[in-house]
Amino acid sequence: MPVRLTSAPNADIYTAIKHLNKAIAAGGVDGRLLSLVHLRASQINGCSPCVYTSVAAASKAGESDERLHAVSAWRETPFFTDAERAALALTEAATRIQDGAPGVTDEIWQAAADHHTEEQLNALILEIALTNFYNRINHTIREQAGKTW
Repeated sequence: MPVRLTSAPNADIYTAIKHLNKAIAAGGVDGRLLSLVHLRASQINGCSPCVYTSVAAASKAGESDERLHAVSAWRETPFFTDAERAALALTEAATRIQDGAPGVTDEIWQAAADHHTEEQLNALILEIALTNFYNRINHTIREQAGKTW
């Protein structure tokens, strides 16, 4: 499938995204966990450029191949901490918002709140939202993995 847009977004868009990324980084969440959150949301949405990007970022941050390969089945593996599991559950619930999905239940929220500060929760929520934003743009313009990022 050919890419639908070949020109870069205007500078204002890049500036806005930089500000969002700066706010996420200020939240105090480990960069490796943010990469895992980005990866899981992108897997759910089938966004190959974001899967590619998050694996590369996580690897660069020191994440193990073992854990990266297990993200899609994180519930069935021993590789993730309770705090990471809570963040991944939050990611899935906030990403899967189709008709009839339960969304972020009180149980999921409480588990995340038990392991993360309010600043970290804000950063995680923004990371999840921004990832879903990227996923939808990439689907719309048919961005290909490894071509831009």
